This record gives sequence, C-alpha cells and structure tokens, in this order.
Amino acid sequence: MKDILRIGSAFMGVIVGAGFASGQEVLQYFTSFGLLGTIGAIISTALFAYVGMALVWLGSRERTNSHKDVIYKASGNRYIGMAIDYIIIFTLFGVGVVMVAGAGSNLNQQFGVPHVVGTVIMTLLIIVVGMFNVDRVVSVIGSITPFLVLFVVIISVFSFLTMDGSFASLNATAKETPTTLPNWFISGINYVSFNTAVGAAMAIVMGGAETNRKTAALGGLAGGLGIGILILLSHLAIFAKIEAVGAMEMPMLGIVNEISPILGVVMSVVLFGMIFNTGISMFYSFAARFTEIGTKKFRNFFLITMAVGFILSFVGFTDLVAYFYPLIGYLGLVLIAVLLIAPIRLRKKDREQIEERESA
Repeated sequence: MKDILRIGSAFMGVIVGAGFASGQEVLQYFTSFGLLGTIGAIISTALFAYVGMALVWLGSRERTNSHKDVIYKASGNRYIGMAIDYIIIFTLFGVGVVMVAGAGSNLNQQFGVPHVVGTVIMTLLIIVVGMFNVDRVVSVIGSITPFLVLFVVIISVFSFLTMDGSFASLNATAKETPTTLPNWFISGINYVSFNTAVGAAMAIVMGGAETNRKTAALGGLAGGLGIGILILLSHLAIFAKIEAVGAMEMPMLGIVNEISPILGVVMSVVLFGMIFNTGISMFYSFAARFTEIGTKKFRNFFLITMAVGFILSFVGFTDLVAYFYPLIGYLGLVLIAVLLIAPIRLRKKDREQIEERESA
C-alpha cells in the first residue's frame, strides 16, 4: 500500500504541476461549459485512472528509464512510435514556454509587478538549476504538491459555503467564458490527452523503478483517480465563484485571496514552486533528448532553448493555454489510442511466450 500511494502521489505531482495549478486550464476546459463541464470532468477522471495505470505498468514491464524505448514497443509500429516521440518532444518545449509565461502571470496578479519580472525570474532559475543535477531539486519542489492538494480542498469548501447566485445564473455566466474547445465531451478527452503527452515520459520512468507490475498498475490507477477528483473539485470551486474570478488569469489564486490575503501570498508561492517544477522538468528533458547531459553541448543547447522559450512566453499565458494545450491534446490522441490497446496486446504476447516455454 505504501508503494502504491508513493507511485500515485508522484504521478499526481507530474500532472498537477502543468495541468491545473493556476485554475486557468480547468476554467477553459470544464467551467466554460457550465454544469455540463462536470460531466466532462467525470469522463476525464475515468480516462486518467486507466491512462495512469497503463503508463506506469508499461514502465514496470520494460524496466527502462527511456520513454522512447517503451513508446516504440507499445505502439507496435515504427512510424506510430516515431510520431508519438515527436509529439512528446514538441510538448516538452511548449509546456516549458507556458510555464515561463505562467510565472509572469502569477506574480503580476498577486503582487502587481509587470509580467516580465516573473518571466525573467523563472527563466534565470531554470537556467541556474539546469546547469546542475536536477533530480534532487525536482524532488524537493515536488513535495509542494500536498500543499496544493490541501489548498484545492479548502478552496472548494469555501466556494460552496459562500456561493453567490443560483445555479442557473452561475451556469449562464460560466458559458460566457471564452474557450477554443467545441464541447464538454471533446474537452474532457482532450484534457487527458494533453496531460498524458506531458506526463508520459516521467510516468514510464517511475514505473521502470518498480519491479512489481501489479503495484505499479495500482499506483498509476490511484494517481489517475486522485487527479480526476482534484479536477472535479477545482471545477466546482471556480464555477461557484465564476462571477468574481472568471476573467482572471489565475482563478484559483483569486479565490484564495478572497479567503485571506495572507493565504493568497502562500498560494502564490506554492504555485510558483509548481510552475518551476514543471518548467525545469520540461526544458531539461527537452535538452536531454538531443544532447548528452553534463556536456558543454548540453549546456549551450539548454541556454539557447531557454532564450527562445523566454521570447515565446510573451504571447501570454491565457492565449498559450487556449491554443497550445488543445493542439497538444488533439495530437496526443494517438498516444491515448496506443495506451488503450498496448496493455491488452502486450499481455497476450506475454501469455504466448509463457505457453511456448512450457511446451518446449
């Protein structure tokens, strides 16, 4: 049970950092469809549970620290494997850019400083840490995840107890929120697809470190269910306060500030830590995909990558979430399809190999 919870918590940490720390993603993917967005969140919960189980199980089965090897084997086709690998590469860089932009929005909303201040601080932090061994730093920042979970629960309870207006009026206001997604059903699937592309590499590596396949699978399942429950709580919290926070770049932060300005400052720091955790993971993994870690070539490539990411971050956090996240979600459907089929196909292959050994 301890190992299952450890794996589940780690899987949640990977997704939570990029997925919905600010609340902007939940706002656009679910709350913008009003009460029907709740059904979308439930669909996402079920998909997250299966995807989490499949990813970590695949990692445990192959015992590898490379997502590339697992993806190629799971897809069963060289060209499909190559397509998924490129999608993950594209996602690593793109989400890194979104995180840099999110850091600017975070400090701007909470402290009123220009966006460029937060983006510069985040860029410099990532560059400094990227020059060293990132594993220990990421694990430390990842410990912030339980605090974010606690904040989500507090925010949800507060929002329900202080909800203004009827469900009908809140529903009408929520539907006025702009979104690039067509409906709640596609939105629910797209959200899981996007986050799977973000978390696939790390989830596979986590599974590779677990020798017991059943424990790995149950850990991924627990993590997926946990993410879904947090999404549902976040959606309902933002829905209850949609009139006050619907236009904010960081709606969850806005709700916390309504509870207490002091808690708002704490939440802002927690968000900054989660954004950093995801940002350094994305850019570091991106550079490591093309160069050897620890070499001069790696450091130069990393610096150039960060310079380009810094410039692109000025597109704006809300716009990046609105257009880039759904794009990755649509591309990531290929990965979702592979994950739905791979465990069944590979288990059949394992049984056939066992039967061949026994008959021999």
